[in-house]
Amino acid sequence: MSDSLERSFKLPPEQEAIRAKCFHPSGTFVEFTKEEIEQSIPERFEKIARQYPNRIAINVKDQLLTYDELNMAANGVACAILDQHGEANKPVTILMEHGSSVLVAILGLLKAGKIYVPLDPSFPLARLSYILRDTQSDLILTDGKNLPLANQIARPECSVTNFEQIKHWVSSSSVGARVGPDALAYILYTSGSTGQPKGVVDNHRNVLHGTMKFTNGLHICAEDRWPLTHPCSSSASVRRIFPSLLNGASLFPFDVKEEGMEGLLKLLVREKITLFSTGRIRDVVRSLDANQGFDSLRLVSFGGEVVHSRDIELYRKVFPEHCLIGIWFSSTETGNVTQFLMDRNTQIPGDLVPVGYPAVDVEIILLDEASGPVANGEPGEIAVKSRYLSPGYWRRPELTKERFLLDPHDRQKRIYLTGDIGRIDANGCLFHLGRKDDQVKIRGHRVEIAETEAALYKLDSIQKAFVAVRENGAAEKVLVAYVVPAQRQPPTTTSLRTALAKTLPEYMIPSVFIMQEHLPLTVTGKVDRRALSDPGSSRPELETPFIAPRTSIETQLTEIWGNILCVDQIGVNDNFFDLGGHSLAAAQVISRINDAFNVNLSPQSIYVTPTVAELAITVMQGQAA
Repeated sequence: MSDSLERSFKLPPEQEAIRAKCFHPSGTFVEFTKEEIEQSIPERFEKIARQYPNRIAINVKDQLLTYDELNMAANGVACAILDQHGEANKPVTILMEHGSSVLVAILGLLKAGKIYVPLDPSFPLARLSYILRDTQSDLILTDGKNLPLANQIARPECSVTNFEQIKHWVSSSSVGARVGPDALAYILYTSGSTGQPKGVVDNHRNVLHGTMKFTNGLHICAEDRWPLTHPCSSSASVRRIFPSLLNGASLFPFDVKEEGMEGLLKLLVREKITLFSTGRIRDVVRSLDANQGFDSLRLVSFGGEVVHSRDIELYRKVFPEHCLIGIWFSSTETGNVTQFLMDRNTQIPGDLVPVGYPAVDVEIILLDEASGPVANGEPGEIAVKSRYLSPGYWRRPELTKERFLLDPHDRQKRIYLTGDIGRIDANGCLFHLGRKDDQVKIRGHRVEIAETEAALYKLDSIQKAFVAVRENGAAEKVLVAYVVPAQRQPPTTTSLRTALAKTLPEYMIPSVFIMQEHLPLTVTGKVDRRALSDPGSSRPELETPFIAPRTSIETQLTEIWGNILCVDQIGVNDNFFDLGGHSLAAAQVISRINDAFNVNLSPQSIYVTPTVAELAITVMQGQAA
């Protein structure tokens, strides 16, 4: 059993006991049956809308949509799209802000029988343009704020529709094209090893099957309340949106970059959130001193990276006694494939926390370098066998054939090679040991290092480049670029980050750049990773000269920045983002500043005033106010 396992055996008694506690205390759980996956997503949603017409479906800053209102608004979108673009199952791109409107748009497009392609407005222009060309979409659905951006990336044959000008309220409760469970539902773009993002497609049946696994595995019910912190362009959003809206639960879209970690924690308390998912629990608990009244939380779940026992200790310190924790292993191509539940009494024998036992209709196989099964207890590449895998990559048949293998024993199943390394213990529990290739998770986002390296090689100032993953002083994974300059005068971190930001999203830009005379090589001609210098915590080479703090406020700010960014020396004119800062670090810094100086700065402050000198003035103004 240790080199292949599936849910054909009984879970250990301790897991069954914890599952028995994973219920909403006052809710009514209704099982999601296997028969219900053989339909379209809109059919299931309309059933729920009829069942819970007056229940709150979406709540954004007290702007509420009931299920009846959400259904009618989505019908309006579907009518407009069908009138303009017919019933063909074609891609439609969505370029909208995080909130209720983008969810209405997604449901509306699915009702119209379209394939939704969500774009993140924060992505570089070049990346957005590439995705639009690759999908061959002839329609962009956008909002007023992003209308200029949509017009900028639109190709001549691509029309742009302003969502805010669509008449949403229609009388019919069942509008739209009739599509079957095999119809494609979405294309989600992930980092690609060729230097360009690749689109992963999935159909209605698989989305419903994934919803069934989450519903029954976590006993999601109509009384549950779940924040949506992941952008709709990520696969994590699929595992939040549909398990909520296809069960009558309430969904709370929340932009952490806009409102900060403090705002998120307040939301958990104010709205009596019951289910909370995060890529990294450390990002949450850093803002907490003790249990802050999360009495309604029944489950905190996280995944996407290797989980350590110290993360579980953080959870036990912060969240209430009755709150369970869930860990799973998943990918955009497979959806959720394992689950592991813990309570206060769960013992973790070593430092590494397992990702659990296989989900329903999933078999996990560990393979060696020759694609054969590994010996009992040995590590191997995690392969997932199921009939509910993604159909493959959009317009990439060769890559699909390479990563998705036919099952010689069952024509209805296929095998997906994840590229992750795992180990199965004697009890049949899977441990995730990291990546086999150069694909990593950075702050919950999947990153192909080859794509970051390709972007570096396009810069005239660089002769050679190699990108590695390192842990900083806060035990966070960061990208480190080892660069051989093309000229005698090496480029600065500032200039490199500015250049890369034109083509790469924030999370794919290295946090540290180290200049090298040459890249160390092994005898086989490959880069010798062990010979690469440790990035340490010294100040990077910036275009701004170093100026030490001059006031007590500046001194405190440099200490806060240094603790979060793991940088020893920070000048008052250094740009936060040139020092390796990112949106999550910005939220943590602002939270620390508000506590230290008794002010109420918004998370956007650091984007407006990204240096210590500027931020010190903002702090003084906040104190005066």
